[in-house]
Amino acid sequence: MGKPIYVEISIRAPLEELWRLTQTPNLHQRWDLRFTRIAYLPSPDLAAPQRFLYETRIGFGLAVSGEGETVGERDLADGTRSSALRFWSEDPKSLIREGSGYWKYVPDGGAIRFLTRYDYAPRFGPPGRWLDALVFRPLLGWATAWSFDRLRRWLEDGIRPEAALRQAAGHAVARAALGLVWIYQGLVPKLLAPERGELAILQATGFVAGHEHAALWLLGAAEIALGLAILARPSWRWPLAATLGILPAFALLALWAAPASFLGPFNPPTLILAMGALAVIAWWGSRDAVSARHCRRHPGPAGP
Repeated sequence: MGKPIYVEISIRAPLEELWRLTQTPNLHQRWDLRFTRIAYLPSPDLAAPQRFLYETRIGFGLAVSGEGETVGERDLADGTRSSALRFWSEDPKSLIREGSGYWKYVPDGGAIRFLTRYDYAPRFGPPGRWLDALVFRPLLGWATAWSFDRLRRWLEDGIRPEAALRQAAGHAVARAALGLVWIYQGLVPKLLAPERGELAILQATGFVAGHEHAALWLLGAAEIALGLAILARPSWRWPLAATLGILPAFALLALWAAPASFLGPFNPPTLILAMGALAVIAWWGSRDAVSARHCRRHPGPAGP
């Protein structure tokens, strides 16, 4: 097994309601990104562990399935509640062979510290362990943290998980599109093909006479850096503020140096308007979008 996955978040909600949304299969599958379907199996013996099936769609009509069982629940005198489980999969498409973990619910003032710690053994030998360490385990940890924050928004703000997913997707698409446009504008028109128009616009301004190529290279590098910053951290808002500040200046510069360009197809006003709209959408989304960064990913010195 590798390094266990640990995720913790503080949720301001009644313990019983948090328990209900995490222990009821049809509710659990709504907020947990890791599962598409969770179903309890019939249990004739109420004292026996509760068995369940899980399934995760991975696209292209494919799904990975597995089984699990709740192996114990415990209520402590201080109000702390926990639920332990083990899980396994015989699906040859599953990287997870078997594993175990727990959920813990710890009252903390007016909130509940909701945390999980789990680990599993990957299949496929050394290649499977490398794939797990480099890609799958970090992705699974992120999906757990993102799901915990989606659960928090459901309980604290009444935002349904489906709406939270659409909101997060809109924010991600807006940032990705804006970042890629900046990278393209910096790389292609300014660094790879400046003679197609960018160089003439800069020469017409007369700002850097004799040094247009160097200035264009610096401007292109700055635009690429701004695009990468937008893509790098969804929580960063300064690249969006920089975009909204730069775009009007670019529009005025293009109007002054090449007014005829405003009459052509795919002209500066339409590009700048589209980029500004993406920046505003990303700005609004960055304040409220579900994010894994709202979770703690390592236990404190005293442990969970």
